[in-house]
Amino acid sequence: MQVDQVSFRYRTGQAGRPWTVEDLSFNVRAGEVLGIVGPNGSGKSSLLKLLAGLLRPSSGQIRLGSQSIGHIDPHLLARSIAVVPQEYVQVFPFTVAETVLMGRFPHRRGSWWGMGIGDESEHDLRQAHQAMVETDVVALSGRLVSDLSGGERQRVMIARALAQEPAILLLDEPMAFLDINHQIEICALISRLQRERQLTVVLVSHDLNVASQSCDRVMMLKDGRIVRIGSPMETITPESLRAVYGCNVVVDAHPSSGRPRVTMPA
Repeated sequence: MQVDQVSFRYRTGQAGRPWTVEDLSFNVRAGEVLGIVGPNGSGKSSLLKLLAGLLRPSSGQIRLGSQSIGHIDPHLLARSIAVVPQEYVQVFPFTVAETVLMGRFPHRRGSWWGMGIGDESEHDLRQAHQAMVETDVVALSGRLVSDLSGGERQRVMIARALAQEPAILLLDEPMAFLDINHQIEICALISRLQRERQLTVVLVSHDLNVASQSCDRVMMLKDGRIVRIGSPMETITPESLRAVYGCNVVVDAHPSSGRPRVTMPA
């Protein structure tokens, strides 16, 4: 995936509204885990929506292979790119199995609104079951998603995304609102799935240590612009963090991985 000089701002009728993201150019390498970090309002979630094709750039383009994603039918685009949102608001009482099967919609014929739950093919059922096995939610298949814990619900959302059989997985704050045990669980799950399925992963996170320990490269955003992009060793430095966040922190080497570890000063 290639991003070329992409800028975007929301249309609110306000003259002179600042850009949400501005003049971004970078590539997402096949098979890597790319982390996106930055302070609140830096454009992280908006950038993820642009990569998913949920928003259209005001200028510039995003290409998947040789084709602009704006020219790809959404039905087909969803076979290549899956999104795990930060929050899942359930309006209707769907079970875990029904929710995961929704990930098969891009592979089924007909209009989105003409598809129902219960008329899936054997292949759809196999793919959904495999996704539930990989995320360890098979035992939850008959339960309502609304009755699950935060960690269980996040695993279901990842299973739904896997059921799409994507090449690229976009995750918006997948560890948000989770306790430390579930954060470790979800982090390990994403790492394992990326290896086993050879996925390309783009991960938005407020947690600098998650980005440092989990990602091959880290992109740092501030005010909608790229401040730095590179390996965790190149990006997670006191100087970069001071420039992006405006604060002083302690950065040392993690005792197990050797990667940068960020802590608050005493």
